[in-house]
Amino acid sequence: MSKTMQLTLRPGERIFINGAVLRVDRKVTLELLNDASFLLEGHVMQVEDTTTPLRQLYFVVQAILIDPRNAEGARHLFHRQFAALVQTFKNEAVLKGLEAIAQQVIAGRTFEALRTLRGLFPLEASILESAAAPTKAA
Repeated sequence: MSKTMQLTLRPGERIFINGAVLRVDRKVTLELLNDASFLLEGHVMQVEDTTTPLRQLYFVVQAILIDPRNAEGARHLFHRQFAALVQTFKNEAVLKGLEAIAQQVIAGRTFEALRTLRGLFPLEASILESAAAPTKAA
């Protein structure tokens, strides 16, 4: 039994499918009849938005998904960044999330890894805010 997925796009919206960028000129519903790597435009992070360590990791995982020809280089970069992040973060929830993300990337489930990363952004923001807050003198 094949899995199908329906995606509805608005006029002018783009979707990245297996490394190709498609833009629709009117509202359209696409039905993917087989496995395909895709990313909706709303989930694509621009380089100027890679302002935190987890957002930088997201950008690398995104490159694995939307640029299959250069995915191997992006995977190497992912593993280097992952190793640095697990040494840097001390928060248990972030570390568990990073481990899940690594397993998802290794298993080729990059879309799930992106979703897991997006879920960690609020926690990362909280950690960074706490670290940047001035400490009160005793």
